[in-house]
Parts: sequence; C-alpha cells; structure tokens
Amino acid sequence: MGRALYRTHRPRQLSEVVGQEHITQALEQAIKQGKISHAYLLTGPRGVGKTSVARILAHAINDLPYTDDSAHLDIIEIDAASNRRIDEIRDLREKVHVAPTSAKYKVYIIDEVHMLTREAFNALLKTLEEPPAHVVFILATTDPHKLPDTIVSRTQRFSFRPVDKQKVIDHLKTIAKQEKIKVSDPALALLAEHGEGSFRDSISLLDQAGHRQEINLEDVQQLLGMPSDEAIQDLLAITMAGGDSAQVMQGVTALYDQGYQAVAIAKRLAAMLRAQLLAGSQDPEAALRLLGRLIEVPASYDPERFLEIVLLGNRRAAAAPRPSPTVSAPIPPAKPAAKSAPATPAAESPPPKHTATGPLDAAVWPEVLQALKQRHNTLYGVVRMAQPDFSSAGTLKLAFAFPFHQKRLSENANREKLAAIVQELTGQAVNIEGVHDKDAQPPVAAGSPDEPAGDSLATINNIFGPAELLES
Repeated sequence: MGRALYRTHRPRQLSEVVGQEHITQALEQAIKQGKISHAYLLTGPRGVGKTSVARILAHAINDLPYTDDSAHLDIIEIDAASNRRIDEIRDLREKVHVAPTSAKYKVYIIDEVHMLTREAFNALLKTLEEPPAHVVFILATTDPHKLPDTIVSRTQRFSFRPVDKQKVIDHLKTIAKQEKIKVSDPALALLAEHGEGSFRDSISLLDQAGHRQEINLEDVQQLLGMPSDEAIQDLLAITMAGGDSAQVMQGVTALYDQGYQAVAIAKRLAAMLRAQLLAGSQDPEAALRLLGRLIEVPASYDPERFLEIVLLGNRRAAAAPRPSPTVSAPIPPAKPAAKSAPATPAAESPPPKHTATGPLDAAVWPEVLQALKQRHNTLYGVVRMAQPDFSSAGTLKLAFAFPFHQKRLSENANREKLAAIVQELTGQAVNIEGVHDKDAQPPVAAGSPDEPAGDSLATINNIFGPAELLES
C-alpha cells in the first residue's frame, strides 16, 4: 500500500518544521537549558504542524530518536474525539503515577483536547495542576476557545499560525522535486492557495494530482472543481459592467452545466475581485459591496439561487444611474404606497459607506449595527450587546457581559459576516475577536430610544435566543 506524501515528508526534528519558527526556536532553547514544563498547549488551524511538533517534543525531552513510525511505551497518544468521557480520564489519572518504563518522562499527547466533556475536563484538572514529576502533558487543539480557562492557565501555550503562501509553494516545490513530479508554478500557487495555510491539505492535493506525468494549472483547477480563470473573468466583467440579466444568467448557467458548484464559483469570483480591487482596477465601493455578498454564498440555504440573486442584484446596482451630488431638489410628500410583495435580497440596498480615512473607531459603530440589523437581524441581536474596543490595529475586540453572546460570535460564519460589513463600511479588513467580560457595557443599551421596546419575552429571546432560555 502506498504511503501518503504528507506522512513521507513529515518533519523529524524541530528545525525541519516550516513556518513556525517562533515556536520551534523557543522549544529548542528550552530543551537545551533543561527547562521542561509539565504541560504544553499547542493551538492553531489544521495541518500546520501541531501533532508533528507534539511527537518531536515528546521524543526530544526524552533524548529519543524520532521517525514517523516511532513507538515508545512511555509516549502515549490519546485521541480526545474518541476518548472524551470521564472514564477514560479517570483511567489516565490512575496510570500517571506509574513510573516510566525506560524513558526519563512519561509523555501524554492529547489531540483535539477540546472534545473532552466538561466532566472529563474537571477530572483532568487536578492531575494537570499537580502532576507527578515524571509526567509531561502535551495538549493540541484547533479550537482553543472551547477549553476551560482553568486548563489553559496551567499550561505553556504556543499558538501556531497559518503558513505563509510562499513558504507553502517553496515546500511543495521541494517535495515535487524529490518525488520527481513535474508541476508548473501557477499550479503550485493554486495548490498553496487552496490549502489555506495548511501544509497537510496542500501536500495531500499534490499527492492526489501526482499520478499525472506533468501537472499544470488546468489540471489543478479540474481536480478542485474550480472553473477556469477565463470563465470567471467573463462573468465578473458582465456583472460589474451592469450587463443585462440574460447575460448574467447565461454565464452562471454555463458554469453549472459544466458541473461547477455555486460555492466554488463564488469563491473564485471573490478571489479574482479581491485581486482586482488590490490592483486598483475596480471601483472600491462596488467591489466591496459584491465581495460582502459573495462571502455569504457558502452559508446560504440554497447557494445556487443565492449566487444568482447576488449577481443579478449587483448588476442592477451597477446599471442604475447615480444621482448627481450637486442637484438639490425638494422632496415631495410621500404618497401612501400600495401593498406589494416583500423585497427580494436582490433589491436590498447596501448601507451608506463610511467615509472616514482614519482607523476603525467608535464613529462607525452605529453604522455597523444598522447594517447588521438590515442584513442579519439575529446576529444584530447579539452584537448590539457588545462593548467594542478599537484600540488594536486590524482587530475589533467585542466584550460581552454574557457568555452566550461571546459563544455566538465565536462561530466562524458570524465572525465572517461582521468582518465583511466592517470592511464594506470602512475599507479595512479586520479580525473579529469576542471576549467575556461581566462588566462590559454596550455603547447603546438595550431599550434605549433607538431600539423600540417590545414585550418581555421578545426582548429575552432577542438577547439570549429562545433555545438558551431552557439552560441554567
């Protein structure tokens, strides 16, 4: 049976780990000085080297050689996803007191530790706080926010970062050369981009395409189910230029007929539009408006229809004549409007763009809330309870008095929606971070004049969510 490339080329020493020098250098120095901690916490996205570093570290502190097939009685790996109950942790607590068979330390590597139940965490806490001198714990997780603070505070935490795209390309090129795989530079760039900072994902894609004699860009696009750049360029040009509905629908339908999914089309449109925006070849306001809607396509209930609505809506917005700012005509009194069908998402107009050129500050916060209320009312009910902190460049920190709100904002989809609106209003890409602070006070408290009061149950549902009312 063949061996996967990501396993064949897995690092064997800390110095071989690529893209995490801030971690590997610190660990190498600590090992040289004999400063071994009783517990380490490795956090970060998937495929960036957490498990490899954990295994290398476990062998290094015991002065043992490491290979991918290494197995030692005193190095125990536990998958928390399948051993998450309190019974498994109780069994661990009993065995930690047994001295190592031959190594200096008995090392427990607990992967995906966030999967442990609350009872299991409580059982682990005492052992983690006062472990025997011969025991070292190495915890690894992709979701550190799910860990209790009591666990995190008893470890040395090392945060892994997504690997820089150019480093991934260089590493893939090295592997391809060693494996005698001919691959073009554009194909390598696309593999690295699709891996989203994950070595394992990028190497696995290279392995999947490696049966060809020569890999070019079209081969990788076909492998990933991605439409060609020419097709995406044509569709984007029609949309941004305000082409008629028939042209837009013909372009989308042609891609559907070729087997491409709406999510893949939306991602390619967003990537190309972003590149054009950075190059200055697109109107920033129109480009940001379309980018914000394209980001929502993967999370929609019906991605195919939603993508069509987004493109048709943007086409209509691009084709609509813009009023001259110098004309100031009196506004006639409004006439009673006849009842009509609810407006579709395509007719939804974007919130006014924030014109400030300085950093993100409190002045734009009311506009962010108003945009959320128009587009994502449920998320608005959560975010309006936050106290924003604009002090960190490139980061919007939101403090919540209730853990429920912080938990809701921690969902990737919600953070992406909020970040897209902030970028649309300010032109700045920001990271969204939610924290729990019982003393947090939102700038506009619930029940203030701009927030019409409803009955008590509606107010509670808006703040906590109906499902949460049953929790203690």
